[in-house]
Amino acid sequence: MAQITSAASAPPAPATARKRRFGSDNVELAILGLPVIVWFILFAYIPMFGILIAFKRYRPLGENFIDSLIQSEWMGLDNFTFLFKTPDAAIFFRNTLLYNALFIVTGIGVSVTLAIMISLIHSRRLAKTCQTLMFLPHFLSWVVVGYFVFAFLSSDKGFVNQTIKSFGGQPVQWYVDSKYWPAFLVLINTWKTMGYSMIVYLASITGIDQSLYEAAAIDGSSKWQQVRYITLPMLVPIITIMFILAVGRIFTSDFGLFYNVPRRSGPLSDVTQTIDVYVYNALMQRNNIGFAASASVTQSIIGFVTILTANFVVSKLNPENSLF
Repeated sequence: MAQITSAASAPPAPATARKRRFGSDNVELAILGLPVIVWFILFAYIPMFGILIAFKRYRPLGENFIDSLIQSEWMGLDNFTFLFKTPDAAIFFRNTLLYNALFIVTGIGVSVTLAIMISLIHSRRLAKTCQTLMFLPHFLSWVVVGYFVFAFLSSDKGFVNQTIKSFGGQPVQWYVDSKYWPAFLVLINTWKTMGYSMIVYLASITGIDQSLYEAAAIDGSSKWQQVRYITLPMLVPIITIMFILAVGRIFTSDFGLFYNVPRRSGPLSDVTQTIDVYVYNALMQRNNIGFAASASVTQSIIGFVTILTANFVVSKLNPENSLF
């Protein structure tokens, strides 16, 4: 009797979880994702074998790349030390970090502002035209941008100096005086990249429920109040994600911006030399691709750590806006 009572009072055994089967729907999704998987394997994971270059003094000693890589001299961490022991380390680390910090602030601020302004244009044709014109600089290479800048800042026949001389002023040696170039570089980078980022924010604004704006308009809210209390709060998640991704690239720099636009001017090196520019110059002088590989590995590791750190901070402040 006691056994029957204890058995009756015992909690029921949990139901066996149904096993997930790989059905036809999963097969279709797997086939759709197969090209992307193959692309990542071929162009993202297999090339990671080349990380060994960062630990060797690579020389073409074998019949092919793999043989040469295996036979090359093992350097350990010697290729990494040059990046930190050089006398110019403080300069290019400072430039890289400060420029990227400015790029993040100006990039997000200008792109969000432009996206909101375009979304408020009533004429769809005018909005599409403005959107296209702002997106166009993204497709220009830094070589072309460098020639455009030179046409404006050339010391003898540049548009800016010609205008200054027409008003009786003295021409400025723009490619010798470095005090102007931090502002120039931030302005040029913002001009070239704002269109691409603006598309992301504009797409997010388009996806906001229009009934929210209709209800706000019925309550008498102005356009500024609708932007402040509806649009901006709705954009916070995508702004946070873009910020986290941008922080992950804070130790890298756009080589074309800092190398081609200043036209490799020596007097400007204090404000234009970043990690990527220094590595390129070291590679040309020492002919050791291990230096470039070690710098790239260092930037990737630091970028990975900064992404995790930024995402951790965001997840503590607002878990819903974190990237993962």
